[in-house]
Amino acid sequence: MIRAAIVGAGAIAAHGHVPAVRAHRSRVELVAVVDVDEAGARAFAAEHGVPAAYAGLAAMLDAERPDLVFVCTPSHLHADQVIACLEAGAWVWCEKPLCRSLAEYDRIEAAEGAAGPYAAVVYQQRFGSGAGHLRELAAAGALGRPLVSQCVTAWYRDHDYYAVPYRGRWDTEGGGTTLMHGIHQIDLMLSVLGDWAEVRAMAGRLDRRVETEDVSMAAVRFDGGAMASVLTSVLSPREESYLRFDFAGGTVELRHLYGHRNENWSSTSPLWNPPHDVPSGHEAQLGPLLDAFERGERPLASGPDGRRAMEFATALYASAITARPVRRGEITPDSPFYRRLDGGRGL
Repeated sequence: MIRAAIVGAGAIAAHGHVPAVRAHRSRVELVAVVDVDEAGARAFAAEHGVPAAYAGLAAMLDAERPDLVFVCTPSHLHADQVIACLEAGAWVWCEKPLCRSLAEYDRIEAAEGAAGPYAAVVYQQRFGSGAGHLRELAAAGALGRPLVSQCVTAWYRDHDYYAVPYRGRWDTEGGGTTLMHGIHQIDLMLSVLGDWAEVRAMAGRLDRRVETEDVSMAAVRFDGGAMASVLTSVLSPREESYLRFDFAGGTVELRHLYGHRNENWSSTSPLWNPPHDVPSGHEAQLGPLLDAFERGERPLASGPDGRRAMEFATALYASAITARPVRRGEITPDSPFYRRLDGGRGL
């Protein structure tokens, strides 16, 4: 039995991670929860049947020695907490974004062992039967060459949402809606189309009282020549998450909001026929993560695979702020965007 702990006793832990653990109860058990609000941690533990509650991460790691830690805290806490868990020998599954910059991402990767422990990002929307079926068809070349893609995260967050002190700030969240919301669809797109080559972007603060962007748009070219448009917004009253992939042999589309299953997918190709109906979500990602843990292998959405979307987001910000195209690999440690997504310049 894999022994797991939760750090951050908030809504995402209760509604995402606890149900995922219950779905895999024969393989993993929650042994502890940590929150700076000790009363909140105890209440969470009582409600969800977790044996132990702590007010500090170090104390929990020392006492419990968990195999796996779910990090569900605000973004600015992630890097140090993830590294502390890795150094204690625990694998980590961290809510997005894993960190606020490529510099922090590389610090985390440096803290991993050659054979683990590893840190993976919660990118639950790349999982589920429809996404897996599309990747299988694309990898086999069954749909022909990928040509055009659209990636839309049209969500709505009102002014009250940004009244929370750490939201909408470069120093605490790292970025705006691109990093905090659009990254899910972006990661799913990249998991299908692979490495991107060049990004040309714009970003703006049109209506929300924030430091970061509330909308961004990008044109993307991939290594294989395919081209994509990427839109992320928190200003869209009719919310939708939309992905379209036009291959030489057919179109595949996904329309949903915060999660998908087979009924949300459609295709012009007669080859489109997902064999099972597995919804996207924390449960769908936790299974492969536990498989990787048991095999001692690097899980999906970690290392270079997890870094791809973070590097893409970094390039999008760099392009929007400098008003020039940015190529993959261009954001190196001597770039101001390596340590801050706004390059220290703001928007």
